[in-house]
Amino acid sequence: MPVILVIDDNPSVGTALDVLFSLHDIRTLCAQSPEQGLDLLAQEPVDLVIQDMNFVADTTSGDEGVALFQRIRQAHPDLPVILLTAWTHLEAAVDLIKAGAADYLAKPWDDRKLVATVNNLLELGDNRRQLEQTRAGERRRRTVLEREYDLRGIIYADPASEAALTLACQVARADIPVLITGPNGAGKERYAEIIHANSRVAQGPFVALNCGALPGELIEAELFGADAGAYTGANKPREGKFEAADGGTLFLDEIGTLPLAGQVKLLRVLETGCFARLGSNRERQVKVRIISATNADLPALIAEGRFREDLFYRLNGIELRVPPLAARPRDILPLARHFLGAGKHLGEDAERALQRHPWPGNVRELRNVMQRAVLLARGDTVSAADLGLPPAPAGALPAGEEPDRALIEAALARSGGVLAQAAADLGLSRQALYRRLDRLGIART
Repeated sequence: MPVILVIDDNPSVGTALDVLFSLHDIRTLCAQSPEQGLDLLAQEPVDLVIQDMNFVADTTSGDEGVALFQRIRQAHPDLPVILLTAWTHLEAAVDLIKAGAADYLAKPWDDRKLVATVNNLLELGDNRRQLEQTRAGERRRRTVLEREYDLRGIIYADPASEAALTLACQVARADIPVLITGPNGAGKERYAEIIHANSRVAQGPFVALNCGALPGELIEAELFGADAGAYTGANKPREGKFEAADGGTLFLDEIGTLPLAGQVKLLRVLETGCFARLGSNRERQVKVRIISATNADLPALIAEGRFREDLFYRLNGIELRVPPLAARPRDILPLARHFLGAGKHLGEDAERALQRHPWPGNVRELRNVMQRAVLLARGDTVSAADLGLPPAPAGALPAGEEPDRALIEAALARSGGVLAQAAADLGLSRQALYRRLDRLGIART
């Protein structure tokens, strides 16, 4: 049950408010002097304070109320305080609103308005406490994650990134292939490096091959090597990536672009650990941890006959999904500051522009934007104009679009189920979020 402390020298005020709030399942504590009120605050947990502005008879200056408010704020900086006085012209009360008081009501008060104000403040306070508990839990988990695993200096702050990192670290020591999925520029290779750094083969080599960056006729030579004369231009024997990665990890990026002939040979290596260089009949044996990555829809490629289903299941021992940057908005500013480097800082307008941009190019686009901003900014402060981003439409969400189920669920996860915070993250009112939850069939946690 919420608890409200009423500090007023008139006992009838405390009695009236006690009766009013009891009808709304709110407990009321009453104090008739500032000192008594401060003593009660020190003794019992209180959710909200309603305080008078004058306590000495025939005093209308409000100085006592100002002093009381300042002492409450000093001891309890986040405690909401409603000012209550018969002197509606009192400038001191207005100044206290500017200093952080929650509201200012005149005597005699309107019961409905007062109850509505109190309920709103209690809900906000409850949301703030839940959010603080959620953030404290996040900090504890991050501390454990960073203490127990080598995260290769990755910059992150969003729970969606934390979840992906946690899974990467959990599967790192298992002798099982990992398929990393996610859009271009999201950081899939960095996750592969983290898996390798925490694996049983961490002391072995980490070898990366982008299957989409080479002509199809050269990929097999890159993977398996080639003897001299195996193809035009092969003047001497060439070691392939499997040999180079022996005893370590081979990271195959853009695996969906591998030609079918290469897929057949890759499947055989995964099954037997054996392969032969191009132009050679001699079998070679290696032991390699395979991590692959793709931004393609591999099941769709299988249905089209462009990717082998048996290879897919060999590669997809565990799937690790790296979310797009728009789905982990709390990563945006830490990453931007990291790319910005020392000597410059982001202006408030630049921060807003960064958070409203949809980031179709993900982390790679953000890095390029910040590198350009360093060159364009004339002073120490990077402005929105220095970023060169297109203007966001009025009312644009951080993700730059109407929130779909994934964005809403991500916001709920970040907020720990606190709907007010999730709505704020999405740029929606609570009522607008409720309508979307009902339309999408998402439970109001």
